[in-house]
Amino acid sequence: MLILTDREKRILSKASKIVLARRSFWHYCKVIDPEFYRDDRLHLVKLCTVLNNFFFGLPLDPSGKVYKNLMINIPPRFGKTRTLVHWTDWALGKDNSHRILTWSYNDDTAGDFSKYARDGITMEKIDPDDIVFSDVFPNTKVKQGSASAYKWALEGQHFNYLGSGVQGSVTSKGGTIQLVDDPIKGAIEALNENHCEDVWQRYTSTFLSRIEPRVQDTLKVMCMTRWSKGDPCGRLLQIEPEKWYVLKMEAMDKTTGEMLCPEFLSKDKYNDIKGPMMPEIFAANYHQEPIDIIGKLYPSLKKYTDLPEDNNHKSLIAPVYAYIDTADEGDDWLCCVIYGFYQGRAYVLDVYYTKAGMEITEPETAKRLMDFNVNLCKIESNSGGRGFARNVQRILWDEYKRRDIIIKWFHQSQNKQGRIISQSNNVMENIFFPVDAATRWPAFWEHINAFQKEGKAKNDDAEDALTGVAENMGPKTVKFLK
Repeated sequence: MLILTDREKRILSKASKIVLARRSFWHYCKVIDPEFYRDDRLHLVKLCTVLNNFFFGLPLDPSGKVYKNLMINIPPRFGKTRTLVHWTDWALGKDNSHRILTWSYNDDTAGDFSKYARDGITMEKIDPDDIVFSDVFPNTKVKQGSASAYKWALEGQHFNYLGSGVQGSVTSKGGTIQLVDDPIKGAIEALNENHCEDVWQRYTSTFLSRIEPRVQDTLKVMCMTRWSKGDPCGRLLQIEPEKWYVLKMEAMDKTTGEMLCPEFLSKDKYNDIKGPMMPEIFAANYHQEPIDIIGKLYPSLKKYTDLPEDNNHKSLIAPVYAYIDTADEGDDWLCCVIYGFYQGRAYVLDVYYTKAGMEITEPETAKRLMDFNVNLCKIESNSGGRGFARNVQRILWDEYKRRDIIIKWFHQSQNKQGRIISQSNNVMENIFFPVDAATRWPAFWEHINAFQKEGKAKNDDAEDALTGVAENMGPKTVKFLK
């Protein structure tokens, strides 16, 4: 039997750790930063595993789907930026041809990220038994004379890393990995619509445009606290939710009371922080609940992929109705929701949501009613709605020869706000929208997803129309056919 000396055992153990670190991001973090990355810190294990699989193009969920876009929403001071710095180094060690662009709140934070990543590659060991980057990736070195605060390259490469603040420039540099780390500082900026719009415009027009032409699928990472629907995460999840894998961690499981990592944040400390902090800001920081979603009228809306069909692929949606809230004043929207019924639930087929004048909306509404073979259309007749209804009916009769589409106008005398609030659960439980509703009807979808229970909204036409749909489901609607 071969007997190894203690020194030989240490050498063999070190060699084994280096091999594992080269293969696995979690093992890399464990050897580079062993006091921080421990097996009992399960949230770090999960974060590193997701980043590892994301880099290699491995599935991130049970469905087996592979993502090129990763969203990370984790409470503050739980190691997310530290981990992303290590991931940057590890990715360059795995493939030193990568070009990494990072984008942070300001130039100071961008400079810190850049410096930490660069220093991680150039770190020298203090103890001979230490393992540093050069042990794991001996052929990857920072090019001498190229290591500035924000931009640097590796030996044999022209450019590998560029960091920038939101207001900075990333022009002339293309990236194969684009990493956004906390582009919004806090609640004040997050709830400032102009600031959020500025960040979004810079992200879409400048940062996203710097994709390396030779790479079809640039890896994108968005790491930030979820502040509001207008922050970059909120916008991306509205526009392309199916493209992003979301890694969300809460400081405490609200069901079990279990802390994410008691070493980082104990329950006592959690409660101490929670006490004096505004509940909305606390929920955003420690539970990743956007401030303006807490008071949403419709926290969740149901969706469908395909309309119900029988075994012969014949639609089971019948009958088909429309509910219209006309534009009463200059700032109002006309909202026409066309929907069909199946088993007592409404399936939205079309939405016409516009501020256009009646010379446009009347013929367009008539055309849509005809295209979807609507059986009954209800139109609120308040403030001009009756004239709109008569004109739509005339167009259907005269131009389309359709007298089978019944137009009913009525005066709505009940309190609008009360109706909207009282029917909100009915809307969420029994009205189904197509999965691509956000792209088919962007203005409508954005409004109903932002509408708050309290406070005076600029307009509530979309919500009023959905309330009308909810109020007239099932047997009630048949009355209007008589």
